[in-house]
Amino acid sequence: MITCVDHMLGIELVSPLGTRLPVSTHLLYRSQDPLLVEFLFHDLVQGPVAWVISRELLARGMLAPTGEGDVRVWPTGTGPEALLHLLLTPPGGSAHLVAPLRALEHWLLRTYQLVPAAQEAAALDLEGHLDRFLNGRC
Repeated sequence: MITCVDHMLGIELVSPLGTRLPVSTHLLYRSQDPLLVEFLFHDLVQGPVAWVISRELLARGMLAPTGEGDVRVWPTGTGPEALLHLLLTPPGGSAHLVAPLRALEHWLLRTYQLVPAAQEAAALDLEGHLDRFLNGRC
């Protein structure tokens, strides 16, 4: 049984001056955590840097600007040139990233094939998580 959907994607970091630097990124979705998607950015200096965001936020951001706080997402352009922008603002800095919207859209569709939106709550296994937490087996 398939329990995750992953994909390597070339995302670009946009500098304050507008230049773009490539960032190898691993996209990961796990059916055990059906509400979240993980972006694992590969930094040659710091090593992997992970960002976990809401799958729904990512899906909504492909259609229109969305998000507040630490994560904002919005689309630009049309057709094969369309981009998805992610603005990540952790304490102490920010990162503006752009990715090919169609590639992200294709990957996200695969996550919904694994766990449809209407079935996310059933896939959560809240009782199992609570049992592990209460018994010190996180």
